[in-house]
Amino acid sequence: MTDTDEFKEYELTDEDVEKVVNYLKVVDPENATPENAIAFLEHYAARFHTLGHMLSDADLREMYERFKNNDFED
Repeated sequence: MTDTDEFKEYELTDEDVEKVVNYLKVVDPENATPENAIAFLEHYAARFHTLGHMLSDADLREMYERFKNNDFED
């Protein structure tokens, strides 16, 4: 684990955009563009940032434990 004081804000990379474009080519080929990939990444980065401020430490821990154990609930 990293120290939370050393947290760095997520920065988009060309590699991230390329990965999302490739994913979109599979699930939504008509919208598989770099612009849509960037919008998708920015949207979810903002959502996770917001969640970090809204959820308690216990809530975040529970989310992480579910992720770690591949126990995804909707």
